[in-house]
Amino acid sequence: MMPTSAHEDFECFRSFLQDACGIALTENKQYLVTTRIRRILIEHGLDNLTELVAKLKSPRNTVLRDQVVDAMTTNETYWFRDTYPFTQLSKKILPKLLESPRGGSVRIWSAACSSGQEPYSISMVVEQLQKERGERLSRSVEVIGTDLSATVLEQAKLAQYDKMSMARGLSAIQASEYFDQLPGIPTWKVKTPIRNRVSFRALNLMDSYSSLGKFDVIYCRNVLIYFNSELKQEILHKLHGALKPGGILMLGASEGIAGVTHLFEMIHANPGIYYQAR
Repeated sequence: MMPTSAHEDFECFRSFLQDACGIALTENKQYLVTTRIRRILIEHGLDNLTELVAKLKSPRNTVLRDQVVDAMTTNETYWFRDTYPFTQLSKKILPKLLESPRGGSVRIWSAACSSGQEPYSISMVVEQLQKERGERLSRSVEVIGTDLSATVLEQAKLAQYDKMSMARGLSAIQASEYFDQLPGIPTWKVKTPIRNRVSFRALNLMDSYSSLGKFDVIYCRNVLIYFNSELKQEILHKLHGALKPGGILMLGASEGIAGVTHLFEMIHANPGIYYQAR
């Protein structure tokens, strides 16, 4: 095989990553890729990114693929991130859904859920609302978390978090109310009623969502920033299709619905913004 230049290696890797999971790397990310992938190259005895891509294209290398995806996505997450998406769910969105004559479960999807903090935060909101009302809610609530990475999904299913994770967004009261400290180690596990409301499955946002069914609320936050404008619009179209009529879409604070404004109405929640399917 002819030796390749660093630029050719980067272009090969960049093309693979976009085709595989939609992540769009700009030209100036070559150093970032080299830094984040170096350990993986050494571990697998590979000389460059072109060799890595060749190995990634084998269907047997799912573990390697997860390593690469984990390295190239930050998986930055914490409890009740940005606050308002959970306040609005608690005070406005969920009470309205519970009063709906539609019947059946209220279904909430946490897309790109990483290690589980977002879907479990949603489940805690439901638990708190039930406690405030002093009775079982009129409709059950089902929360589904999905992610591209099998590694973080295993962490999410385990529902165990160390001291550093617990310190990111949880009050002492919430930690006491919704977690059990495991004996002998500084690790906390989400309590059973919170866990039982949440299920997890692997999903690439570039694939079909039809197997998930329809949702009342979708959280797809701080994900679209990784995609180019064309793929963002495609995903927003698919998210709209996964919502029930009048369903709610929560995006990250820096994300919007450019190109698909005909599909959603912007709701100024004060604080925050979310989108309602037209």
